[in-house]
Amino acid sequence: METLRIGIVGTGFAGRYHVECLRRVYGVQVQIVGVTSRRRESREAFAAAHGLRAFDGIEPMLEHVDVLDLCSPPYAHEAGILVAAAAGRSVFCEKPLTGCFGPPDADDSWRGDRAAKGPMLVEVMAKLVRIREAMQRHELVFGYGENFVYAPSVQKEREIIEKTGAQVLRLTGEESHNGSASPVYGIWRCAGGGSLIGKGVHPLGGILYLKRVEGLARNGRPIRPRTVSARVHELTRLASYQDRKLLRTDYHDIEDYGVMHIVFEDGTVADIMTGEVVLGGIYDFIEVFANNHRTRCHLSPVHLVDTYNPRGEQYRDIYLVEKCSTQEGWSPAAPDEKFTMGYQAELQDFVSCVAAGTRPQSDLDLALDVTATTYAAYVSAERRGTETDIPQP
Repeated sequence: METLRIGIVGTGFAGRYHVECLRRVYGVQVQIVGVTSRRRESREAFAAAHGLRAFDGIEPMLEHVDVLDLCSPPYAHEAGILVAAAAGRSVFCEKPLTGCFGPPDADDSWRGDRAAKGPMLVEVMAKLVRIREAMQRHELVFGYGENFVYAPSVQKEREIIEKTGAQVLRLTGEESHNGSASPVYGIWRCAGGGSLIGKGVHPLGGILYLKRVEGLARNGRPIRPRTVSARVHELTRLASYQDRKLLRTDYHDIEDYGVMHIVFEDGTVADIMTGEVVLGGIYDFIEVFANNHRTRCHLSPVHLVDTYNPRGEQYRDIYLVEKCSTQEGWSPAAPDEKFTMGYQAELQDFVSCVAAGTRPQSDLDLALDVTATTYAAYVSAERRGTETDIPQP
């Protein structure tokens, strides 16, 4: 393949950084052919800003590309994957892979937080089977957009596990901040849930990846998650909540805090926290406790640069760190989040694997396990933390 042609679906944050990272890929000639999104004005503005062609939909774009890059909202992912697979196109898909978004006629009267979670898990598992079968039928490359996997700190821990034969006994991880900027986040039928699916899948994906690495290094097969116990809460909707206007609170029907306790096939454990109630910028980490070492994987903040600003207006046009509500005082600035957060390495791996016909480190198997674990966690939370089996798609 001389030139890898890529079409992007979605014009939000992920679409923008995918364009930037794809244009920095090396070793493979990449052509970003065009972009599409649901709203005509959005796709045309995005195309004009990045020098791309705007397509009216996925189908018209498919005949011009080798890869469909899904940066669209999660409710649209499954349809995009199935259309691409039927056309014989490989897929890059942002997280979360998919989810339950309510009945087809759901409106504001439908509340995902009050809907039964058992049927949600059944529905999601059926989607995962369809996605897996479609991709396997055509032997296509699938890249799952979990940047935690590719963060330099997590990749260093991968090397440590592989080279020392470590047994990982427990892991902890978190992604939290002061609330998503997306106008549709907070609405279950658009996002598929709240903190667990919107943020918790990041550390969950990184943690499941490291246990897969351990199993492959020590025994030649991945160590997969077996059960999950979870709780979720709506902290900013408590009657006692005192709103200081620093945290987002306009959620329709999702949780703004969640915790998952996972037991793996080998009896080892992991604990994941996630929420919308953390000030001071995005908070991302994974910590590994093994039988021969301990590693803290810092993703954000990484403290490569600390800068002090006595007057907020001075830094008005300077990006420091994601989700920081003020630029006054000391700030842990990110000199290149595309590197420290793993975005650049993620797209490099995906492109290289399509060109070579190999599997990315963050692949469909990981995406399936992350999604099944998350919706099993919602079932557990509905049962007030009862240990729940994680089905295997």
